[in-house]
Amino acid sequence: MRKFEYTEKKDTRSGFGAGLYELGKTNPNVVALCADLIGSLKMDNFVKEFPERFFQCGIAEANMIGLAAGLTIGGKIPFAGTFANFATGRVYDQIRQSVAYSGKNVKICASHAGLTLGEDGATHQIMEDIGLMKMLPGMVVINPCDYNQTKAATIAIAEYNGPVYLRFGRPSVPNFTPANQKFEIGKAVLLNEGSDVSIFATGHLVWKAIEAAEILEKEGISAEIINIHTIKPLDSEAILKSVSKTKAVVTAEEHLMHGGLGDSIAQLLGRKLPTPLEMVAVDDKFGESGKPEELLKKYGIDTENIVQAAQKVIRRK
Repeated sequence: MRKFEYTEKKDTRSGFGAGLYELGKTNPNVVALCADLIGSLKMDNFVKEFPERFFQCGIAEANMIGLAAGLTIGGKIPFAGTFANFATGRVYDQIRQSVAYSGKNVKICASHAGLTLGEDGATHQIMEDIGLMKMLPGMVVINPCDYNQTKAATIAIAEYNGPVYLRFGRPSVPNFTPANQKFEIGKAVLLNEGSDVSIFATGHLVWKAIEAAEILEKEGISAEIINIHTIKPLDSEAILKSVSKTKAVVTAEEHLMHGGLGDSIAQLLGRKLPTPLEMVAVDDKFGESGKPEELLKKYGIDTENIVQAAQKVIRRK
């Protein structure tokens, strides 16, 4: 198995902040909006350097989305940022009508997603957001895995003309992807070739999948690891190519089982290539206050759960 190393741990929200700042310097049409969470979304540098291109909307997320949609009419590229719970659940009607249905070029930038938000508890730990967003016609859904990939994704979506949901998080996680990577929307990244099981992971669970594959290798199991950073549009070609070889699938995500990455891959395989599949995801539960790593373990989405899912699905071949 390929050896993966990292020199530091960084939060993916800082990758968003760095990417937004780079865009501010290179693309004069990029504007930023925030719902009273500049520091939490690491938008400080953009605000300081480009104050005339920043709009503080306060705790009024619905207004923020409406304003962002309006700004696109004048050719601006708005990046609207807040916590994932408020970026989706609180303003779903505005996103559906003013952004998705209207086909507006709004980038919805959502931090503090999933269980790893931690101590803020269930009211903030949205695990339905990917499902909410991917069901909207025309909405691109991106969930990068580390600081570098989040920065690259932030820069890349400015070049895409259409609505995008960009999901990132609060905890510091291993930063292991290349700093100079080219982010391609809808193109999965093959991290490790394997022959016994395909592990498709997204977001914070990508590093957990790497850890799981290292454990599985010691047991004589060869795991193929694929980073699905774009959940919609899904890279069907890469998925089917891998599954045709391994004939066993594990999906891993920090999201509810219903409506997430596993759901999308199961639909694809059901139509094109029926294959044994196990999902590592939260099973129909809300979260709770706690330390991120403790929550991942309690809710069944840590490294050991991926190992067990791989072992189980291989037995089902």
